Amino acid sequence: MATFTLVVTTPPHQNRTATVVEIAHALLNKGHQINGIFFYQDGVLNASKTLVMPSDEYQSIKSLAALANSNKVPMHLCITAAEKRGLTDEDSQHNILNFFTISGLGEMVELNATSDRVIQL
Repeated sequence: MATFTLVVTTPPHQNRTATVVEIAHALLNKGHQINGIFFYQDGVLNASKTLVMPSDEYQSIKSLAALANSNKVPMHLCITAAEKRGLTDEDSQHNILNFFTISGLGEMVELNATSDRVIQL
């Protein structure tokens, strides 16, 4: 069994975000452990409560929520990237989905250091 960290840099409407969910499920089904998924750059937009995907498109946010809640995969959100995209401050922190943990790059370093493999999309 290997341990993995996934780093997401793509917004919810890009197919690479869906690929992250597929990779995570495949890893878990093979018995591997996911130490966490770190959302960075435009990937932080996956944490937005106000983002609405058209009903005929892949619902990446719902898939991420299921992954976090059902499989207990920690979801980390880069605070600096989130602030640059208007997701966090005293007034708008309520815009972040509750299954995300606000973190810094130090958390990403820790996740990477404690994982056998890191996959970035």
